[in-house]
Amino acid sequence: MLLYLKTILFGIVEGITEWLPISSTGHMILLNEFVKLDVSKDFYSMFQVVIQLGAILAVVVIYWNQIWPFKKNTNPMVKGFFKYVDRDIFDLWLKIIFACIPAAVVGLLFDDVFEALFYNPPCVALALIVFGIGFIVIENRNASLRPKINSLKAINGKTAFLIGMFQLIAAIFPGTSRSGATILGGLMLGVSRTVAAEFTFFLAIPVMFGLAFTVSQLAVLGLGMLVAFVSSILIIKFLMSYIKKHDFKVFGWYRIVLGLLVLAYFFIIK
Repeated sequence: MLLYLKTILFGIVEGITEWLPISSTGHMILLNEFVKLDVSKDFYSMFQVVIQLGAILAVVVIYWNQIWPFKKNTNPMVKGFFKYVDRDIFDLWLKIIFACIPAAVVGLLFDDVFEALFYNPPCVALALIVFGIGFIVIENRNASLRPKINSLKAINGKTAFLIGMFQLIAAIFPGTSRSGATILGGLMLGVSRTVAAEFTFFLAIPVMFGLAFTVSQLAVLGLGMLVAFVSSILIIKFLMSYIKKHDFKVFGWYRIVLGLLVLAYFFIIK
């Protein structure tokens, strides 16, 4: 029973932190330090992947109509391929794939190197603090500016690729937060908060196609995935409602405080 309760807690934390720009990696490191799952190292690695899958599935469910491209066009003037494929959604997927290329290539080649060098509490804490400061600085700069890009359709290939380069930073430095890096990159490029958040959600979807599981693994780990899925749906809806009236500075301050706590714990208390 205790293991199941811990599993639920891990699923909730993953579901919340995967989408808020506060670093799921940083939170999972801290959580596992205080609430350890009584499982093997290999099982825990698989568990982390599975609950992330649950979080990503929440985006698929919430935004299904915006990401499913296979829709029959009733316009008699449209012929050929786009008679059965929504052109705007097709273009969106091209941008998503284009934006994912930098992180995918570098991750495949150097993932083990980055994990050995940077997957430790000091690096996570430093990334939390640096990007926390970044959110505060960029939001203060943007306070008097109007965003230039206010829809997903307005994101061009160049902007998508540049946002993808920010995703690359998160692939290298844990604690940066994939969502935090791409949202911050979008804000710096003149993308509105809502569009930057949505594009960030969609960038996570291709991750699913790199995951493979056996039936038994899915059955054993299903609880964590389900909890992450449900909590992700709730937090995504909260975030999209929140940023309509507020900026991201509160998450910047949260990251700074969390980073300082991580440093204090691992260098002073432990």
